Amino acid sequence: MIGAGQLARMTHQAAIALGQSLRVLAERPGDPAALVCADVHSGAAADLTAVRQFARGATVVTFDHEQVPQEILRALVAAGVTVHPRPDALLHAQDKLVMRRRLAGLGAAVPRFAEVRDASDVERFGAEHGWPVVLKAVRGGYDGRGVWMLDAPAEDLVAELLAAGTPLMVEEAVPMRRELAALVARSPYGQAAAWPVVETVQEQGQCVQVLAPAPGLDEDVAVTAQELALRIAAELDVTGLLAVELFERTDGALVVNELAMRPHNSGHWTIEGSRTSQFEQHLRAVLDYPLGTTTPTAPAVVMANVLGAAQPPAMSTDERLHHLFARFPDVKVHLYGKEERPARKVGHVTALGAEMDVVRRRAALAAAWLSTAEWPDGWSPHTGTVEREVQHA
Repeated sequence: MIGAGQLARMTHQAAIALGQSLRVLAERPGDPAALVCADVHSGAAADLTAVRQFARGATVVTFDHEQVPQEILRALVAAGVTVHPRPDALLHAQDKLVMRRRLAGLGAAVPRFAEVRDASDVERFGAEHGWPVVLKAVRGGYDGRGVWMLDAPAEDLVAELLAAGTPLMVEEAVPMRRELAALVARSPYGQAAAWPVVETVQEQGQCVQVLAPAPGLDEDVAVTAQELALRIAAELDVTGLLAVELFERTDGALVVNELAMRPHNSGHWTIEGSRTSQFEQHLRAVLDYPLGTTTPTAPAVVMANVLGAAQPPAMSTDERLHHLFARFPDVKVHLYGKEERPARKVGHVTALGAEMDVVRRRAALAAAWLSTAEWPDGWSPHTGTVEREVQHA
């Protein structure tokens, strides 16, 4: 797996159960997967020599991020290395403009968009389609980075970005009810599987919770989203995981926002919440094993990201875990071995149960405690107040 972040770390855990050995390419020795994998190669994804040496003897090469230059991927394929997903497919997760054009050509609903070659392109687009508009870096960007909401042309910003070599596009601001994600997996020979459509709760451009299944989503709309994701996976010839991030418009229609071809934050809930986790499924797919069932293990599952606090708490992580498990012995915790920094994803928690509102509150409390070592006002880790409140929510 090229990349050694938390996705590689959790994929490594799934590989062990399958009797596989995951080798990771890590830029830093302190990367999350490098801390736990036995087979770690040092190097950057943009270094062809390092990547070639890393891939030598591997059954298959896959990714925990999309930031691998196309020329390096194609060099591996030319050398006879099996790469999943293949470069032609992965390009659609690397380049937003390529993705928008291809999906529009397939008839999938996408926001209206245009390439930006000059600041006047943004002004022209806004005049035609209305303000605000969304300016995006065509490559890179995640968790709100590389995205700018503009109420006016912003010539200076656009000119500065273009001068720095940042390829840009502009698209309409979608009137949105919420964000959804449809996660599917596909094998080299076309077997496919889909999980329930989930709601991804965003704050300041960053996912903070995933609700599985998406509450109140009409069954026909959910099936439409799953069918769309499966169709995209087939049309693009994806091998492995495909996450299709969607906007649910205020009129109820679905619009494709982003694609990811790897394990994805919207699928972390599957570790405990599905019969087959996204990490195991990704390995099954790229190794061409038969895919696993995606049946949920509970009526309601909530994953909440643990984000670094603005001011890291004095209480150690170990002590925070001690108090958390005393309050919520059923909540599952996954910590990534990362240094805590403001808004950085350092872990996640998962809660399962029968009622979405109760489960969501429990997950939110657990994640907030691990982030800040503080309970909401009036609550204490030394009393049963939190537990009783959650049970009667």
